[in-house]
Amino acid sequence: MKSLKKIVMAITLLLSFTVSNAQIKNAKTETVKIFGNCGMCETTIEKAGSLKKIANVDWNKDTKMATLTYDAKKTNQDEILKRIALAGYDSEKFLAPDAAYSKLPGCCQYDREAKVAVKTETKSEETKMEMNDHSTMTENQGTDQLKPVFDNYFSLKDALVKTDSKTASAKSKDFLTAITVVKMETLKMDVQMTWMKVYKDLTADAKNISETQDIKKQRELFKSLSKNTYELIKVSKFTEPVYYQYCPMQDANWLSKENTVKNPYYGSQMLSCGKTVETIK
Repeated sequence: MKSLKKIVMAITLLLSFTVSNAQIKNAKTETVKIFGNCGMCETTIEKAGSLKKIANVDWNKDTKMATLTYDAKKTNQDEILKRIALAGYDSEKFLAPDAAYSKLPGCCQYDREAKVAVKTETKSEETKMEMNDHSTMTENQGTDQLKPVFDNYFSLKDALVKTDSKTASAKSKDFLTAITVVKMETLKMDVQMTWMKVYKDLTADAKNISETQDIKKQRELFKSLSKNTYELIKVSKFTEPVYYQYCPMQDANWLSKENTVKNPYYGSQMLSCGKTVETIK
């Protein structure tokens, strides 16, 4: 009887795994080693690495092997393993931050193996400098590609201040174009994580604003757009101070490059309504 129950459970798990993977388009499957100990580790690893209809992680606590199935057009192995590392679990490619590892429950704190490769020769100082320059250039490129996103946000905000729905629609379309060309893999890890969190909502709000010239609808959608743009600009390096401002009448915020309040939710009706609540440098 017990054997029958085990077989039924195994079939159920297999079917569940198959259905989950069937929802992933352009599916690519790979196996990688991820370190961990127990069932709690399994739950955390699979939750951290999986994204609905984009990526699925199935980890075996006995073998320490994980099966990664993902949409190759939307993500890759590195992005999945980085999310798992941020949750506290080492893989053969990425080390989890010490702070993340130390927060794991005692039963989940697996034995960490040395990950430093043995070098047969020492790189010259010139080579090291070239590598550092390349790393800095890549990081700057990642940051620079977000500048058009923020610039178009400010142009959209200015159009709403002027109660110019036609321009607001056009600038929102420019904002949408800017976010669709961002190469997430070039962003720093903390920016990547925020980008994955806000990308879907930014896209939806920008699209909806661009498709209407109803100023009330545009301003309502701008609330959510501003909230998510704030999350992104907080972890990014913008070229100048940005002021996070608040409208008590709408209980909503917006971002501005100037400290003087010009309310996008009311325009000339209540232009100076609000205050600066944070300066982002």
